[in-house]
Amino acid sequence: MTKYTNVGFIGSGKMAGAIIKGLIKTGFTVPENIMATQAELDGIEEKQQALRVKIINDNKELASWADVIFIATKPNQVLGVLEEISPIVNKEKLIVSIAAGISTKKLEANLPPKTRVIRVMPNTPALVGEGMSGMVGGQEAKNDDISFIKTLLSTIGKCIVVDDENQIDIVTAISGSGPAFFYKVINEIARAGEKLGMDYEKALLLSIQTAIGSAKMALNRDITMEQLISNVATKGGCTAVGVDCMNEKDTEKLFYDVIKYTTEKARALGGD
Repeated sequence: MTKYTNVGFIGSGKMAGAIIKGLIKTGFTVPENIMATQAELDGIEEKQQALRVKIINDNKELASWADVIFIATKPNQVLGVLEEISPIVNKEKLIVSIAAGISTKKLEANLPPKTRVIRVMPNTPALVGEGMSGMVGGQEAKNDDISFIKTLLSTIGKCIVVDDENQIDIVTAISGSGPAFFYKVINEIARAGEKLGMDYEKALLLSIQTAIGSAKMALNRDITMEQLISNVATKGGCTAVGVDCMNEKDTEKLFYDVIKYTTEKARALGGD
């Protein structure tokens, strides 16, 4: 593992757990090189068994041990954690935050000068190895730091690097919040089938598997998305009627508004 050996997670919730499992499953590192903290003493042994790594109750101890420190707490807990570990952080350590809305500028302002920080927005499909992460480096982050964390996050899915930190809030809206939007679309298509007379579970399976297949075709496409649509929606066919209905209802504006409002909320979380 390059120059970084020990990877620590302050917080061991679902997202941290997904990353930890990905690191181990893919052989990126071994359990002995991973540690995490949990605020409550109760359940630590169970969490250790589930994740196969050491879980402790001391953020300072973890910060001393780790070369890479993931801040995996809720956004409103981040500043308290940074205040706690700041005396221990030095220029040799890399700080990675997965807390929504907390800018690299805010992270740097609450850590010693010259601290290397990276901001990441992962998403919940990481739990099944199909995550989509976006990341951006702070002022002091090096290309090697960015490359290392991108490779690390690729153990739980895919990862992109953005140059403009403002785009991380768009990442939050599209992929961080996006699973809920896709679940809603999948469910509403299934509910439509149910209202038309089909068993809900059968309609839901149709909707889910169609979403999976369509996503895979889109991911591996060698044509534009518009061409993919037109390949299915042949003129005069039943699909074209459905696409026309979507156009008439202006779904383009609907989804623009969904992403716009979610992006604005993500920016507001940081309070910058």
